[in-house]
Amino acid sequence: MADFQKPKKFDRNLIVIGAGSAGLVTSYIAAMVKAKVTLIEGHRMGGDCLNTGCVPSKSLLRSARMIADIRRAREFGLKPMRAEFEFAEVMERVKRNVRAIAPHDSIERYTELGVECISGYAKLVSPWEVEVNGQRLSARSIVIATGARPSVPPIPGLAKTGYLTSDTVWDLREKPRRLVVLGGGPIGCELSQAFARLGVEVTQIEMLPRILFREDEDVSAIVTKKFLREGIRVLTGHKVVAVDLYAKDKVVICEQDGKTVKVPCDEILVAVGRTANIDALGLEELGIELNKNRTLKVDEYLRVPNFPHILACGDVAGPYQFTHVAAHQAWYASVNGLFGTFKKFRVDYSVIPWATFTDPEVARVGLSEADAKAQNVPYEVVRYDIDDLDRAIVDEEAHGFVKVLTVPGKDKILGVTIVGAHAGDLIAEYVLAMRHGLGLNKILGTIHIYPTFNEANKYAAGAWKKAHKPEWLLKWVERFHRWRL
Repeated sequence: MADFQKPKKFDRNLIVIGAGSAGLVTSYIAAMVKAKVTLIEGHRMGGDCLNTGCVPSKSLLRSARMIADIRRAREFGLKPMRAEFEFAEVMERVKRNVRAIAPHDSIERYTELGVECISGYAKLVSPWEVEVNGQRLSARSIVIATGARPSVPPIPGLAKTGYLTSDTVWDLREKPRRLVVLGGGPIGCELSQAFARLGVEVTQIEMLPRILFREDEDVSAIVTKKFLREGIRVLTGHKVVAVDLYAKDKVVICEQDGKTVKVPCDEILVAVGRTANIDALGLEELGIELNKNRTLKVDEYLRVPNFPHILACGDVAGPYQFTHVAAHQAWYASVNGLFGTFKKFRVDYSVIPWATFTDPEVARVGLSEADAKAQNVPYEVVRYDIDDLDRAIVDEEAHGFVKVLTVPGKDKILGVTIVGAHAGDLIAEYVLAMRHGLGLNKILGTIHIYPTFNEANKYAAGAWKKAHKPEWLLKWVERFHRWRL
């Protein structure tokens, strides 16, 4: 590694590379505390979340959900209905929503906030200097927030045959008749269901024994059952070994229990994970280390070990690749980059929630049962089935459950999984409780509006209380009441 001379003076307090969720929040915080900050983006402001991730995918899911609800008309006492739509118009709506939200992440807005925005590809040329558009900029601290991109496995024939990813699928305007989705994680599941509801014949292929493998088996089972009911062909335990062309068909060739399975289709959507964007950043020349998964190696303060004034946050750093975690990390990256000489803040991953926006939705915070078993964490589990909830019944959404893991004999929450309508919203009460050390007794003692889905959280807490009722006291009270007769 070359010897680098630290500049005597700096042009800026902070340079941020990447204007996705992590980079935008980092820059915003720096500007709010009156630092001189430069934000560099080589592609599009807003990054993956705005342009190819959260915003377009949830727009598509909403249109698909509307179509699915119309098909359910008879469940609501209505005459059968049919949703008529043009696929291209649905995809244009997705683009329209991206354009509507884009001003929130725009150069104009961030310039008004006091951030210098530069369009171009940045490269670290020294630990304190970044080159962009032929210009060298220096800063006392640098934050790398370059995000990630879809991973594409080296499957023979895939590149030649052609494929879509979560980056490119939004350019579709002609609806494919048959779609193969490679991957059973959150992205693969969300897009499989969305396209199936839009009238596409979808086959989802997953190498592992079940979809949504990070969740407990009962979660995977309920989502798989819904997928099968909606006509999605779910092939788990299938390893894709090649892709070929036969006439006008693309053919995905799999192995399953020693047998060959061929799946013809018109389009292939690859959704098997994401890879950190680290290319051409100059990391190797500086000797900046990477983890095995190619994310940047950072310490508990998000600092690069050999250059503590260089920090990283968001998908490029991991360990969680969620927009809300990127924003969470951004606070630490910004504050540690600007004020770390005086006081450093250790990033807090103690309560990280996430959701998969399938129908039913899946949301989790803390430990799952599988996690607890793998980590040898003692736990008790209480479950409330949402099919008993009044609001779920009247909304024709009486399915799913709330599952809470607690410390044995105590109401302290170790983790929560919710499957059902609005799960991504319902989990927030448990996130708050875990973050501030509130137990199930506090949730049970909180008034929840009737009739709402939020009551499911209260009833789950009530189920725990019932399981831990003081039998000795109840027997004494029973004798007391008899004496009072």
